[in-house]
Amino acid sequence: MGRVRLAILAAVSAVLSTSPVPGADLAAVVPDTRKFLEEVRQNLQSDETLLDQYTFTEVFRESRLDSHGGVKKTKTEVYEVYPSIVPRKIYRRLISRDGAPLTEAELAEQDRKQEEKTERREQRIASQDASGRETHADENRRKERAVVDEIFRMDDIGVVGRETVDSRPAIIVSFAPRPGYKPVTEGGKVIQKLAGRAWIDEADRQLVRLEARLVDSMGVGPAKLARLQKGATAFFQRKKVNGEVWLPAEAHFSGAAKAFLLFGMRLDVHSTYGDYKKFSVSTEEDVTNSAQ
Repeated sequence: MGRVRLAILAAVSAVLSTSPVPGADLAAVVPDTRKFLEEVRQNLQSDETLLDQYTFTEVFRESRLDSHGGVKKTKTEVYEVYPSIVPRKIYRRLISRDGAPLTEAELAEQDRKQEEKTERREQRIASQDASGRETHADENRRKERAVVDEIFRMDDIGVVGRETVDSRPAIIVSFAPRPGYKPVTEGGKVIQKLAGRAWIDEADRQLVRLEARLVDSMGVGPAKLARLQKGATAFFQRKKVNGEVWLPAEAHFSGAAKAFLLFGMRLDVHSTYGDYKKFSVSTEEDVTNSAQ
């Protein structure tokens, strides 16, 4: 679910730099709509990239519901999340399960496995020359740009209003898939199945909030054997951290899912993020969340 969430955030953020819907009366909302959307595009970075700079905590709750919305089963997990030496590879260290802290032995076993992974990654990086490492970074940037470029072609976009979010003015942007378009990037394949609205901080030109619904079923997980069903809803919220960068604060998914094309369930999944600390090799700088 985490990879799907990050793909959605990156792809929907990208969509905001497309041209406005022809004929829309937007002057009262954004005096220069094209300039506004272009500035949003210039500021675009996926949360996955930004999180390489921070440690943080995640509280993850998953509830399985019956057909009437009653809770059948719930699990709660708390993670400490750390960057990796490899961009976009994070270490989610489980520290609590259903209110019970993990034992020292369980924590040590997680750390041991992570150290082994880190050693293997360091060996791979060491075996590459500088040009090889640069090529890998360039390839990541190329893939992200390919998603952005495709989003420009595949969605109908419109600036539809203004609203205050956390005491800051935000511009509301609607988006919906254009019929008949066949995406080729992985991010494009995700965003094509979504419609909804996004809130953009007017001063910083950053994605603040996203509310979306699935307009078609979508495969997730290994080999995409599980499918989220049409009508599922998603909500994402971001906060300004340390007065300098926007990072995730909350994510919520609710809807029907089917595993292995047979077993059906309704899920309610909620994650909250906080305790952000600036990360570097030599030091960690405490920072505070602030919705400025």
